[in-house]
Amino acid sequence: MEHLNGISVFVEAAEAGGFSTAAERLNLSRSAVGKAIARLEQRLGVRLFHRTTRAQSLTEEGQLFYESCQKALGEIRTAEALLESGRQEIRGRLRISMPVLFGRQCVAPLFRDLLRRHPHLELDLSFNDRVIDLLDEGFDLAIRNGSLGNDAGLMTRAVAEQRMTVCASPAYLAARGGPQTVAELAAHDAVVYCRGGQQRSWSFPVEGRTAETILPKTRLRLDDLSAIADAAAEGLGLAWLPCWLVRERVQRGELIRVLTDRPGLVFKVYAVWPRTRLPLPKLRLAIDTLSTGLPRIME
Repeated sequence: MEHLNGISVFVEAAEAGGFSTAAERLNLSRSAVGKAIARLEQRLGVRLFHRTTRAQSLTEEGQLFYESCQKALGEIRTAEALLESGRQEIRGRLRISMPVLFGRQCVAPLFRDLLRRHPHLELDLSFNDRVIDLLDEGFDLAIRNGSLGNDAGLMTRAVAEQRMTVCASPAYLAARGGPQTVAELAAHDAVVYCRGGQQRSWSFPVEGRTAETILPKTRLRLDDLSAIADAAAEGLGLAWLPCWLVRERVQRGELIRVLTDRPGLVFKVYAVWPRTRLPLPKLRLAIDTLSTGLPRIME
């Protein structure tokens, strides 16, 4: 049990982004959090955090350990919730906001299954790509992709990661050829995501230094990822899209992935909910369902 306590403190510190915030969430002192992490590092024989006078960040070993611990704790919490539901059925209503396509294809099936297993649970699912204000709009939980803003009134938990890929139709590649490097993307047509007048740049991680980022030339800008995939499949240019979204099109031969020797950028997927000392069982079960039901890396 002492080992489990150390792991739960470590996961909270990793998700909070530092010892001070984790201490606040756990109702512990910063010193107690630091000592728990130090004992865990000593037991494992590795350093889990880089430490400076102002901040802490995960080491490479710490990131790997965090991903495994996060899944394991999620399964434990789910098991606890299932036992609890055997004594007192999970019941009540949850309002949940999620991105349109990601929610429809990846999240909603998990929650439909959750309803089948808990007949007294009610879910209001809202599909919207804008960043909603949970408190003002009365939501219990939101799923968000990518970086999060600083909001002291919210709790967060990383539940999955989604990898990006560049793809195009066979006809486009036959006519224009496929790019062999990121630099060659500048010579190609592209179909891009644009929202609020801001075109999204394409990024490619580079080990040991800042990611390569390009803003491709385009004549077609859309604010819907599925419509971008449609346009790319019709030969209108390259597209930079989540792997889960184009997987079936690639399997059917409608799209071909390019630059496959370059690792695609990975966006984290977060569960976000209003700050509370102890989430209600129905909310905890929904969060753990996301953590255990979504693949660790969606590709």
